[in-house]
Amino acid sequence: MEPQPPQSSQQPAGEAGPPLDRRAELSEFLRTRRARLKPEDVGMPDFGRHRRVPGLRREELAQLAGVSVAYYTRLEQGNGRNVSAEVLDAISRALRLTDAEHAHLTHLAKPKQHKKKQGARPQQVRGALRQLLDTLDGVPAYITGRRSDVLVWNRMAAAVFGDWAELPVQERNWARMVFLKPEYHDLFVEWEQKAIDIVCLLRMDAGCHPDDPRLSALVGELSVKSEDFRRLWATHDVKEKTHGVKRLRHPLVGDLSLQYESFQLAGDAEQVLVTYHAEPGSPSAEALHLLSSWGRDATRAGDVVAP
Repeated sequence: MEPQPPQSSQQPAGEAGPPLDRRAELSEFLRTRRARLKPEDVGMPDFGRHRRVPGLRREELAQLAGVSVAYYTRLEQGNGRNVSAEVLDAISRALRLTDAEHAHLTHLAKPKQHKKKQGARPQQVRGALRQLLDTLDGVPAYITGRRSDVLVWNRMAAAVFGDWAELPVQERNWARMVFLKPEYHDLFVEWEQKAIDIVCLLRMDAGCHPDDPRLSALVGELSVKSEDFRRLWATHDVKEKTHGVKRLRHPLVGDLSLQYESFQLAGDAEQVLVTYHAEPGSPSAEALHLLSSWGRDATRAGDVVAP
């Protein structure tokens, strides 16, 4: 057969939303991080019933970070202008932020200057990467981009997670699928954890691209349609998960326990390759082999050409 030209993924035009309020994001992130710390966590006295706020007071946090109360208050009110990296480091240490949370705080307080409408740029996947997915026989694999969009995938990913080629391009998005499609609630045994992971990634994306109109439209849509999303979005939590185990309840082969690995692609830091595999000789490995043996009659590989 004559080889087919490389395929790429493009984000549909879709509806745009107003940009996220970076000042409000910064304010709420710092407030929620401060609220989760108790005085005894940082070696300070707790005055019990006399405390009127959850967690640390602003003056206590400022003392720990070695900055003035007025300075920290301005920052928590969303005014990150002219804040230094050293001050952000000190505040991060005082708040006991993780590496992901520290990076998120830095993006919110000192946003990088992006080209106009960068967030609307179509996301292209190199043809060689599409070919690589096809060579991973028996290994479910896909590539995600900004906003948790699913850009390309192989036959085994479709067999495990559903044939995304049947969805409109704008619905090939993990956030929309997990929060708005009941079948994904049934698929993931620990659905709540999957939902948390997605919201945390969207929060990090929002910190990097607060002016992305499609991201704000996605957040707005999910906030209206999903009470679970509204609840998790309000936590302002961020984290990165590069590997772990996902337990699935597949409609055809039953329970699956799959280890996943995430690889940030060197050519485009906003694209991530995700692979899944089962422990050799395990029931999950046998189930994956069964799905693979059904071939293309059971499911189709990702058709990633935008209509």
